Amino acid sequence: MFVANPKILQRLAAKIQRVLVVDPNAATVRLIADQLRHVGAVQMFNTATIEKGYALANAVEPQLIFVESAAGGADGVALARKLRRSELGCREAPIIMCTADAKAETIFGARDAGVHEFMRKPFTMGDLERRLEAVILKPRPWIEAIHYVGPDRRRFNSADYTGPRKRKADTAVSPAARLAQALRIVRSAASALDTDPAQARRALAAQALELKKIGTLLKEPRLTLAAQALDGCVRGEMAGPTARADLVRRMDALMGFMPPDDERAA
Repeated sequence: MFVANPKILQRLAAKIQRVLVVDPNAATVRLIADQLRHVGAVQMFNTATIEKGYALANAVEPQLIFVESAAGGADGVALARKLRRSELGCREAPIIMCTADAKAETIFGARDAGVHEFMRKPFTMGDLERRLEAVILKPRPWIEAIHYVGPDRRRFNSADYTGPRKRKADTAVSPAARLAQALRIVRSAASALDTDPAQARRALAAQALELKKIGTLLKEPRLTLAAQALDGCVRGEMAGPTARADLVRRMDALMGFMPPDDERAA
């Protein structure tokens, strides 16, 4: 029989007060509610459809969200993607998908939509505690790009694996690699200014902050200044041809810092 770790539960209780469950299966909603009682005084909100789920997310700003993959109107993949690309205060809240459909395409679809963790039905308190520990106490870096918004996908479903990590992706990312990734996102954002301006702006703002940090790490003041200029431009109104032209100039200036290997690979 699983015995919950009281220290972990105490740490979780301090970070989870409002939980949203979007699932048409009443038994699953009851199971999650019953098991979360071990965590503490959690306020639960539940609904059966993604439309009502999105409205509830906007109203209550949950700190944790549970979704079904695609059953009875509760398309968790669609909801996750919509939340991640929204302006809601809970857009970065951890999302755990609970479903009996554990096929590879379902798991990878959830990951690519910005879901944090995947949990197969039926699940136990032990399964839930591991997922909660992974998403609440061991948060992953947030990726704000154009084609993907959500937690770093290299750590997806980490709660199922307890052995040593041997992939290159599991080691610390070097400043040079971070620089190349940030600049690739800037380049993608430039091409999305007309097709997805809201996400392009969010992506540029996030990468401006990242590039300022990298400039400090690399002791490259020119990079830091170029990133600060982009940050100031993105935080402006960004309206009209003059503002757009200025934004494009800021992005072009940053492209000069792209490592040669990454320029050839583009």
